[in-house]
Amino acid sequence: MDCIAIAPMLEPSLLRALVWTDYRLAVLFTVLVPLVLLIWAFVQKNEAIQHLLTIYWKVASLLMITVYLMIGGFSISFVAGLMARVLIPVSLWFWVDLNEEIREQPGSALKLIFSAWRWAITLYNIIGGAILLGFVPCAFSGARFGAADCQVWLEPPLLYKEYFHAGYTNGFLGFFGILGLVLYMASLAWFVFVRLGKQGRQAIN
Repeated sequence: MDCIAIAPMLEPSLLRALVWTDYRLAVLFTVLVPLVLLIWAFVQKNEAIQHLLTIYWKVASLLMITVYLMIGGFSISFVAGLMARVLIPVSLWFWVDLNEEIREQPGSALKLIFSAWRWAITLYNIIGGAILLGFVPCAFSGARFGAADCQVWLEPPLLYKEYFHAGYTNGFLGFFGILGLVLYMASLAWFVFVRLGKQGRQAIN
């Protein structure tokens, strides 16, 4: 039985614990650690890691867009979240020139920790994406989206909203999620259909 069949069958308490653990790990692996690494890379003047982390932050912005979509109650947030799980590891391993430059650097604490984080966030997204795949039907049915096992994924974003945007309505914040998604998809389309054909897997022109 695959993850699509198993995920919705989890006990409500176990599912809630899984969702909250996932969000806590997301804060650690997708926000705090890469932020520290980016600052460290700038201090060390490590341009290859700087460049790769800059690309990472652009791609990972889809996670924040997903949060705002969930605050707005948009079911497409489940598709956006799954896309982020796929695109983040791709963005970290896709670039031939940056990978080669980082591989050829002499050993250092920055290189070691960056490499460990890159493998850790890749594994985290593979596992998280496999779990979230079981909830993709939440995006394509109003009745399914309203079910308790789908709605539990919205709880952490709504708590985030209470902490940081208490004075704004869910719909207002959801609008920014939709706007962000439109701009993100336009940027992704430009990369796939224009830039990729010109530069291939070379990050530096």
